[in-house]
Amino acid sequence: MKFTVLLSLYYKESAEYLYQCLNSIHENTLSPDQVVIVYDGPVGKELEDTVCVFLKYLPIDVITLPQNIGLGKALNHGLNFCKNDIVLRMDTDDICAPDRFEKQICYLNNNPEVVLLGGAIKEYDEKMMISQGIRFSVSEHHDIKQYCKKRNPFNHMTVAFRKSVIEQIGGYQHHLYMEDYNLWLRVISAGFQTHNIDDILVDARAGSNMILRRKGMNYIKSELQLAKLKYDLNIDGFVGAISCAAIRILPRLLPLSLLEFVYKRLRK
Repeated sequence: MKFTVLLSLYYKESAEYLYQCLNSIHENTLSPDQVVIVYDGPVGKELEDTVCVFLKYLPIDVITLPQNIGLGKALNHGLNFCKNDIVLRMDTDDICAPDRFEKQICYLNNNPEVVLLGGAIKEYDEKMMISQGIRFSVSEHHDIKQYCKKRNPFNHMTVAFRKSVIEQIGGYQHHLYMEDYNLWLRVISAGFQTHNIDDILVDARAGSNMILRRKGMNYIKSELQLAKLKYDLNIDGFVGAISCAAIRILPRLLPLSLLEFVYKRLRK
């Protein structure tokens, strides 16, 4: 089964982390037929040179946007250039497990009714030196439908999906910090089957910088937008959606040290 790996690259990202990401794709036990990298605006010479290193190892198609348009729109643009119906997402600072692609493609091949497939991640500090725990939600679709009312049921950097279905429901939409969660809710609301593999598929960078992005008024606005989406999609009732938003917003108001403690407690 042929598949495409889709990434979006932004100028603030690290060339060292990008190298590790692309190398993990190159060294996987199953090779992609295409790697689409969207330059979300100019990315600078160092990142471009890093991508060039892998042009002889990976079937990379670089899609260049003249200016930064945000993750959701960049991914949507990149989808137009994905040649295969099976698309695997990845962040440009994370590292794939060596057999990630083989496991996901095998599962999708054996379960054609599943259109969205995720897995577990192991989180580290930004240098990938200190483990911060494993993040996983639930496996079965009926459990995912309940879990999504409270928390994001998929680790976005592990997701594989069927492009035809994602395009059918409108693709990625702009939703600051939560483009992926927004999309998963629409997939579930439309009645499509989903699943999570409980294996660790990606080593992900977390740390204080990631947690800092989860604070502030913009994140609170995104939480309120998320609550409205859940209600509009009949994922949850008004009281449930607002109550969950309040619970999710409260930690955003904590000092960083306490917020780090909260996120650590949510991991295994």
